[in-house]
Amino acid sequence: MSHFHEFYHTMHDGTLKQINPFTRTEVWAVPGRSDKPIENVSLKEPVKINAKSKEDEDYCKFCTKKYFFTPPEKERVIFENNQFKTISIKSFEELEMSYAYFRRIANLFEIVTYNYWKENYNYKISDTLLQRKEEYFSTKNGIDHVLNIVDTKLKASGIDPIKVSEHEKLNEHANSFFAGCHELIIGSRHYKENAQFNHELCSSGEMTLEEHYQYINFTIRTMDNIFKNNRFVRYVTVFQNWLAPAGASFDHLHKQLVGLDEWGASIGKRINLVRENRNVFNELSVNFATYNDLIFAENDHAIAFADIGHRFPSIAIYSKSIQPYPTRQSEDEIRGMSSLVYACHKAMTSQVSCNEEWYYTPYDTIDVIPWHILLKWRINIPAGFEGGTDIYINPISPVQVRDKMVPKLYELRNQGLIGNIRIAEECHIPHNPLLYYRYKS
Repeated sequence: MSHFHEFYHTMHDGTLKQINPFTRTEVWAVPGRSDKPIENVSLKEPVKINAKSKEDEDYCKFCTKKYFFTPPEKERVIFENNQFKTISIKSFEELEMSYAYFRRIANLFEIVTYNYWKENYNYKISDTLLQRKEEYFSTKNGIDHVLNIVDTKLKASGIDPIKVSEHEKLNEHANSFFAGCHELIIGSRHYKENAQFNHELCSSGEMTLEEHYQYINFTIRTMDNIFKNNRFVRYVTVFQNWLAPAGASFDHLHKQLVGLDEWGASIGKRINLVRENRNVFNELSVNFATYNDLIFAENDHAIAFADIGHRFPSIAIYSKSIQPYPTRQSEDEIRGMSSLVYACHKAMTSQVSCNEEWYYTPYDTIDVIPWHILLKWRINIPAGFEGGTDIYINPISPVQVRDKMVPKLYELRNQGLIGNIRIAEECHIPHNPLLYYRYKS
């Protein structure tokens, strides 16, 4: 354990110094700055809302009654004959034929655009996606819908829609809605069931356990689809921004997936560490968390612990699976990950602004890393001290994160809301519990 001291040690005055072993981010948890509650406290009084049924919500453009204001839907998860299933949407008319628990659409304002792939890689819309586009244009409602969305995008870009021909709108501008590589997975509800005030939003933790699995599984399905539709994509980054402090444009639950032509620095650092030491994720994540008593929950397929060396209080959930690719994991393995992520979100409550970040093995490397998800609580704002030193002040230490989560998890489990997970002292983690290092392609 002696070499762990460089990553995590407490000074005589109680200052906890941390360095994240994977990113080398330096963080201090200073005594006297740790009493802040994890819930966001609004300076405004809650506003009474006009409560509506889940089918009639129209509070923002992601709501059920606002389909005309978002790009054409590609797929949705519905509940039919006592089971969830995924269906394709081929026409505007189909939008009103079922209730969508989750919807998959293109992001209207892409980070990595369709034009990026077209200009840099000569990327073309495939025959399959072109056929879907033509099916959507087979009715006047479908054409009117797309024209409305294109006009919205043009106006936001400072372009007068009148100066762009209908032919150009339906061809060049509309292709990103059908063949782009920046997707959104949108939850159905804006407010949680029986909400009375505007702060009672529907977060990941306000779903049922089964609904959250469907949300995770639908995201994985979308990831796989992006890879299959664009052969130039090397990595699909997956993230969720909850509430404005975390970067969300809408207070309506959604995940984002963005196809990239590179891994990004964060994944690159992780791959380089694995090349030096194949077992590094056991040694410097789960084993390290075990030795420092930071693990607070597990099940047969995943482990959750308070992570070190992040700008914000953070939780890590790691898949134990030998399979490093989420798209190739079994249903039980995905359910295991989903249940721990869900339990953490539910314990945090919808009032905690957070980022959910996914990490997994790129498809074009022989070096593998375990699928893991970080939940970062956006409750503090880095300021001048951090900018001038690259030392970040995190108001809550990993031990305090653990101690905030454990009693809430016990309470939720006693209520039967998070399934049968093991909590705190019930967790008996063997050495090297992550099996990714045994994977052979």
